Amino acid sequence: MLSPTDFLTELYVLIDEWDKTRPLAPLRPGPRPELARSEVLTLALFSQWSGFRSERQFWRYASCHLRPLFPQLPSRVQFLRAVHRIAPVLAHLAVHLGQALVPTECPFEILDATGIETRDARRRGIGWLPGIAAKGKCTREGWYVGLRLLVCVTPEGAITGFGIGSGNTNERKLAETFFAQRAATSSDLPSIGHPVTSWYLTDGGFTGLRWERHWLVDYGAMVICPPERTHRRAWAWEDRRWFAGKRQIVETTTEKLLSMFRMATDRWHTLTGALAWTAAKIAACNAAMVLNRHHGRPLLAFADLIDW
Repeated sequence: MLSPTDFLTELYVLIDEWDKTRPLAPLRPGPRPELARSEVLTLALFSQWSGFRSERQFWRYASCHLRPLFPQLPSRVQFLRAVHRIAPVLAHLAVHLGQALVPTECPFEILDATGIETRDARRRGIGWLPGIAAKGKCTREGWYVGLRLLVCVTPEGAITGFGIGSGNTNERKLAETFFAQRAATSSDLPSIGHPVTSWYLTDGGFTGLRWERHWLVDYGAMVICPPERTHRRAWAWEDRRWFAGKRQIVETTTEKLLSMFRMATDRWHTLTGALAWTAAKIAACNAAMVLNRHHGRPLLAFADLIDW
């Protein structure tokens, strides 16, 4: 286990080495930022740990304990604005950390979508994120109002790409955008990442012979998903069980995001905030795996990584 100070130091070194390879942030009018970009990235990732129940609790902790490490710590509002401004950089960092964990030969990636609740589905009114958050249904949440998160993970659990859409977006529509952006020479979505392999395992929500053929022919993505049980292509029970075992890691990784990094409880008020903090949570998850590998620990052993 690492003390919070040691963990922050290793996390900062990891991020700062990567940030030095990135283009400098564009100059903005007004006084210079009190924190360097790598410091903002470090604090953004550290703030997502389940040791903090909310952003406010993290900021109280930072104000009391982190000033020796970050002497120029600004106000909470200034920090939030700084994080929102670098949302694309957070997405790049998250994907970079995930792809740094990819082994030399990766047989396949696993694609899955889950619901992210932003408000109680029984409440009236438009709420936050009007026109973006929508009522949808997923296996874990049932009916909910919020967003739908698409993640792509390796067999070891590293997240190599992700995206978000409205809660009522069909999984195949999310996958269409995902594969189209990965096949493009220059992607407009930094969170998508680069293809590690051409083989993808998905669940039944992505199934469809026409879609599978389209993804293979147009994007070079070989998508394997179990057909409906009543379909003429239906698999045997043993094959479905074997396939479910191969996909189990994506459920484990998603549960880590929901519990260890508060994705199930945080409530976002703006699209910029949703994009920034989603990227921060995924970057924090991948960074924890990088540090675990560095210390010879299981990649997904997050609970005791920090000795609070």
